[in-house]
Amino acid sequence: MLIYAIISITLALVFYTIGVWGEKIQGQLKTWHLVVFYIGLVCDTTGTIMMSKISSGGSFLNFHGMTGMLAIVLMMLHAVWATVVLVKGDEKAKVNFHKLSLIVWLIWLIPFISGAIFGVSI
Repeated sequence: MLIYAIISITLALVFYTIGVWGEKIQGQLKTWHLVVFYIGLVCDTTGTIMMSKISSGGSFLNFHGMTGMLAIVLMMLHAVWATVVLVKGDEKAKVNFHKLSLIVWLIWLIPFISGAIFGVSI
C-alpha cells in the first residue's frame, strides 16, 4: 500500500502544481484549473488516508501531521472558493485568484517536503 500512497501524494503534487502555475501563467482562473485543483485534492486526501493506515495509529499531533491536515483543509477551501469565483463570473476575482493559489500551494509544499525529507514513522 505504501507505493500507492506515494504515487497518490506525488500525483497530488503534479496536479496541484499544474493547476496553480497554469492559472498563474494564463493570468486568469479557468474551469480546467478548478478541475485540476479537485483532482489534486482527491489524490492528496487518498494518499494521506493510505499513509495514516500504514502508520498504524500514528498521531497527527506532530509537525508533519498538523501541517498536512492544514494543507488538505486549505486545498478544500481553495477549490470551493475557486468554484464560487467561477460560478459568479467576476472577472476581477478570476484575475486575482492566483494570489490565493500561490499561498495555498506554498503551504501545501511544507508537509509534502517534510514527509519526503524526514519520512513518517511507519
